[in-house]
Amino acid sequence: MKVMGGYDFPGSNSVSEEHRLHALTGWIPERIAMHSDNQSFSKDDTFRMLFQRFHRGDVLITTATGVMTEEEGERWGLVPTHAYAVLDIRDYKGMRFLQLKNPWSHLRWKGRYSERDEKNWTPELLKYLNFDPKTAQKFDNGVFWIAWEDLCQYYDVIYLSWNPALFRESSCIHSSWDGKQGPVKDVYSLANNPQYKLEVQCPAGGAAVWVLLTRHITDKDDFAQNREFITLVVYKTDGKKVYYPADPPPYIDGIRINSPHYLTKMRLTSAGTHTFTLVVSQYEKQNTINYTLRVYSGCKFTFSKILNPFTHTKRINGQWKGVSAGGCGNYKDSYKHNPIYQINLERSGPLLVELRGSRQYSVGFEMVTVSTVGDPGAAAFQKKSSGDYRCGFCYMEAEYVPAGIYNVIPTTFLPKQEGPFFLDFASTAPLKVSQLQ
Repeated sequence: MKVMGGYDFPGSNSVSEEHRLHALTGWIPERIAMHSDNQSFSKDDTFRMLFQRFHRGDVLITTATGVMTEEEGERWGLVPTHAYAVLDIRDYKGMRFLQLKNPWSHLRWKGRYSERDEKNWTPELLKYLNFDPKTAQKFDNGVFWIAWEDLCQYYDVIYLSWNPALFRESSCIHSSWDGKQGPVKDVYSLANNPQYKLEVQCPAGGAAVWVLLTRHITDKDDFAQNREFITLVVYKTDGKKVYYPADPPPYIDGIRINSPHYLTKMRLTSAGTHTFTLVVSQYEKQNTINYTLRVYSGCKFTFSKILNPFTHTKRINGQWKGVSAGGCGNYKDSYKHNPIYQINLERSGPLLVELRGSRQYSVGFEMVTVSTVGDPGAAAFQKKSSGDYRCGFCYMEAEYVPAGIYNVIPTTFLPKQEGPFFLDFASTAPLKVSQLQ
């Protein structure tokens, strides 16, 4: 508790047991929401998994109630937003039970299968669960049995702490994400998000790969408020940087939650090399965050930050105004009045061009060859574009652009859409940019 800032914080769920256990032991925290934000929750699959893994000794389990009125709490014998330890999990002829303990060592569940329930208990079931209601009525130690269905209804979340020894291989990277870098929301562009390449050598028979994103909390107020919502989004893009959140669509999209830990579980079934791009994402970025990414795997993998290969950058602050808000190429008469920037690339090599405009406009640009140095060969092009027009952000990345002079024409989709924009150029060679019109 000392590590977690002491006992002085609101609600026991803001720091649940698995966070404390992770801080003390390094066991891997996982959170299963049974209601609000989890459409994928399956009662049967979850029970089967808990039953098997608990009895193998792979996992420690707690479960917590959500917000409820005092009357509800009183009626069911439950404490609102409170964590309970899971002591046992049983299945008797299809009837499923968990034995819970209130850590206060008193105050127990009053619903079905409580010690005062005279309707549901049978002698066989009492014998199987080794439970004696008479003794229990005399002494409240906070321990009780509850049917799995009732737990799913009256409790909110299940917290798991997994034994890291389940995985042969693991690796971790500590890093930080500057609060001033990139937009507050990454709805249109992931260009400024921290990104990682994960390459897994999957054996025949498949493998499990888990990635844990942990936000560092060093301040008591941060801990009490916990306003930062972080997640991890996984793409199958061969470990290349991802710029648009939904193109390509994520392989695994993250739910943005304000827990300090976020666990992503991948199950690989086909043998061979699997390469992923992992993107750290925030709901709204206000502050600089420090975080750790840990990869746990049953097989060999490599894991590294995707570095920016560009050494030379140039940013242009421009605007579409009056006549210069010419719209896209569909509007031939006004298109020719758009701003034009000329870029002089000293050496052949990779080039990244990014355009950021107002979110309410769809933006795009064309890059036209004016002249090249020497024979450009197969890399020559007359015109390249940023592709489909997109809200607020678009980019074009070329692995090889011949040295030479090019014109770049940034536009909004429709004419008369006025506003400022940023045009960013990045290259491995020196570049000069000037405005032609």
